[in-house]
Amino acid sequence: MIEYNNVTKTYKKTFTAVKDINLKIDKGEFIFIVGKSGAGKSTLIKLLLREISPTDGIITYNDQDINKIRKRNVSIYRRNIGFVFQDYRLLPKMTVYENIAFAMEMICCQSKNIRREVPLVLSMVGLSDKAKYYPDELSGGEQQRVAIARAVINKPETIIADEPTGNLDIETSKEIMKILTEINKRGTTVIMATHDREIVNHYSKRVIELKNGTIIKDIKAGGYDDEPKED
Repeated sequence: MIEYNNVTKTYKKTFTAVKDINLKIDKGEFIFIVGKSGAGKSTLIKLLLREISPTDGIITYNDQDINKIRKRNVSIYRRNIGFVFQDYRLLPKMTVYENIAFAMEMICCQSKNIRREVPLVLSMVGLSDKAKYYPDELSGGEQQRVAIARAVINKPETIIADEPTGNLDIETSKEIMKILTEINKRGTTVIMATHDREIVNHYSKRVIELKNGTIIKDIKAGGYDDEPKED
């Protein structure tokens, strides 16, 4: 489904953020991308979102070379991908309902579909009673649940979550992970960048570790500190 083939990204011909990345992600996988700050996690995500283009190599999504997508069609490509930010990025003057509905409006969904789908996704993230609230009336965990609802409302094939539990306490982080796990069980691919060792170790999903822009570990079902097994 998603494949990086010998992908390198160099900025201003001096700093190589990722180098010779070879990575295949199958449909329906749940993957943790780990590594210290500056390891290349954000660059890997930005490349997949087509925010930046590789200096060398090819990235394919459903066998399509995404670097060959015309600029005017990039927004259409991105409909396949829902993005969850660490800092939520909700629109402060819109209610919870309006924040989620706005994502559907952006792709010209009909009003009747919006009225049907938004309550369903609010129920999924446990916020049916918060539809008329504004972001500043919510806790951090509730805001992150709204952000997840907004990311999944258009039924993307893939969800990318960038440090979704980074600003949350342990119990709230568990709630967010429960939602992401349920989304994954429904067939959505989930790619989560994180520093949270406890979460990575607890859920025992595939772990990709980056260091200095290269993949140093790829374990199918392991923890943050596990080492690759020799064949």
